[in-house]
Amino acid sequence: MLRSPLRALLVAPFLFTTSALAHDIWINRGHYRNPAGEWCCGAEDCGVVAANAVTAAKGGYSLRGDVTYGEAVTGDAQDGPTRHNHVDETVPYSQALPSPDGSYWLCQRPDGSPRCFFAPKPEM
Repeated sequence: MLRSPLRALLVAPFLFTTSALAHDIWINRGHYRNPAGEWCCGAEDCGVVAANAVTAAKGGYSLRGDVTYGEAVTGDAQDGPTRHNHVDETVPYSQALPSPDGSYWLCQRPDGSPRCFFAPKPEM
């Protein structure tokens, strides 16, 4: 029989691993950084921008609409309930990163300012 302190040492790593995997989306796995070198983060900070909320404008992508975060995006209840934030800003083209899944994604800092923006490759 394992003693309690030893059992805690053996179980603790699994608890942290499960928690970390809950927030593991392709943005985390890809180790993406914005042009300033900041990490793009993951499920807590990154959401899908509705395609009809994005238009090409002079100087950048115009974002005017909803960004969806949480379980609806990741499929994991541990990433929190589905929530929507309204966005109204322009992201310079030079700040956009290529979106591997073909969707628009916006990662925000805690103050709501954009950290990373992913856009699908333009159709030719």
